Amino acid sequence: MDTPKVFDSEYRFCLILWEHEPIKSTELAKLCDVELGWKKATTYTVIKRLTERGVIKSENAVITSLVTKEEVQAAEVDEIVEKTFEGNIPQFLAAFSRGRKLTRKEIDQIQKMIDEFKE
Repeated sequence: MDTPKVFDSEYRFCLILWEHEPIKSTELAKLCDVELGWKKATTYTVIKRLTERGVIKSENAVITSLVTKEEVQAAEVDEIVEKTFEGNIPQFLAAFSRGRKLTRKEIDQIQKMIDEFKE
């Protein structure tokens, strides 16, 4: 199953949900007011939209996610790689690392992933 698209403001909402789930919709609306400055109606609109797209579910006013943070992040990266780099992962990695200094730990982690793919 493909991970549904989560847009920027929805992602900020999901970060709150992932941290507090399962959570009653009224409590979630209060958190969104404090952390995002959203009115209750805005939160309920986002809940409805994300429910319709299969990102979250609402049962008896309790909200839980149907996709993980990692799944949403991976889908976003996949979209960037396809759209911007025509699916070319080495070009993506070159662009990603060009403007930053990788730590030894980060290099070791990347090397470990490469080694695991080779097996």
